Amino acid sequence: MKAPTLATPSSSLSRRHFITRSAAGLLAAGLPTGWVGSVYADDSPEVTDIKLGIIALTDCSPIVIGHEKGFFKKFGINSTVSKEASWAVIRDKLTTGENQATHMLIGMPLASTMGLGGSAKKEMVIPWLLNRNGQAITLANSLKGKVAADPKALKPIVDAAKAAGAPMTFAMTFPPGTHAMWMRYFLAAGGINPDTDVNLIVIPPPQMVANMKVGKMDGFCVGEPWNARSIAEDIGFTSITTQEMWKNHPEKVCAFTKEFAETNPKTVKAVLKGLHEASVWLDDLGNRKEQCDIVSKASYVNCPPEIIYDRLMGNMDYGDGRTKKDEDYMIFSSRNCNFPQAKFAKWWLSQFRRWGMVEGAPDYEGVAKSVMMPSLYEEAMKEIGYAHGGADDKPETFFDGVTFDPSKPEEYAKSFAVNSIKG
Repeated sequence: MKAPTLATPSSSLSRRHFITRSAAGLLAAGLPTGWVGSVYADDSPEVTDIKLGIIALTDCSPIVIGHEKGFFKKFGINSTVSKEASWAVIRDKLTTGENQATHMLIGMPLASTMGLGGSAKKEMVIPWLLNRNGQAITLANSLKGKVAADPKALKPIVDAAKAAGAPMTFAMTFPPGTHAMWMRYFLAAGGINPDTDVNLIVIPPPQMVANMKVGKMDGFCVGEPWNARSIAEDIGFTSITTQEMWKNHPEKVCAFTKEFAETNPKTVKAVLKGLHEASVWLDDLGNRKEQCDIVSKASYVNCPPEIIYDRLMGNMDYGDGRTKKDEDYMIFSSRNCNFPQAKFAKWWLSQFRRWGMVEGAPDYEGVAKSVMMPSLYEEAMKEIGYAHGGADDKPETFFDGVTFDPSKPEEYAKSFAVNSIKG
């Protein structure tokens, strides 16, 4: 593996960096070093060669577009995009330093920081949310006409299968991740305990469709385009989108190890600046056809662009006769999308608590403060003159009518009739 390249005077610099540094040298010649540094801060990245991991999902787009359109290069980052096989590989390559930044499920840096889910304890940080919305729960065609968006309709079918000694099987992509929590929440809202009433298995996103095709599962939760592809291949239908469960929910993040972020803050900020420009570009709907042409390539998502495109534009065909124009399609920049909100970390911790992934109440405030890193986000946005929406502590209400108050996460975690709480 090629070691990260430290920035030196011979490193390739953007025109902006070159002008800034040249002006500093000319104007400050002969002045005390301390005085020079205090006026002309060097904002070039400490590390210029950055490898970013991705999984084959539509929401890897900010990283791919940042790389392909030169947005990272603009801020002094020589980016490489590394497509990985699974979320476990994503975690491990960030942990070992093989990748310096990565596309990641929002629950993963929390779990790694806490040493949950069988992973070695490694502190990670989230200074950037990549997207909101855009995931779904797919059910097998055998359930078409029996279950639509209401999980209560699924309960008698689940109960009958369990009584017959052949529990139904549902898949998600990683135990502490988003898809696991959406699937668990959906089932539990129907009175189904995901830990005792069904089999809940782990399948990497690109393998979901193939596994349903051979009859290994009755449903799955995954990001796009794999829900749309299951309809295109006539093996399943969309029961509900995750934005219908929780409007404008957080989804993927760009994560770093805490050690890397603390050692290389200018590098992290440069990556965030590139992500910002990519995300603004992506939220111009006129660019979404080009987005699909780029991310559909075999080196990224490896899916026909037309399958990716419709749901990115909010054209929803559920595959069971329902259609609608969805105004809550996947977003990458708008609606204060990217700010690393502490309340989202607290919600995930409440679900770790609800489902017995921790014993006793977790340190909601401490873990959220350690993992979510708004300071780097705010500094990076200030440096490029972008006015973001700031921190948001407002409660969030889900499709079952239950409201999460981020000031009372433990009370919320213990309020559900269906749970696997320990301690």
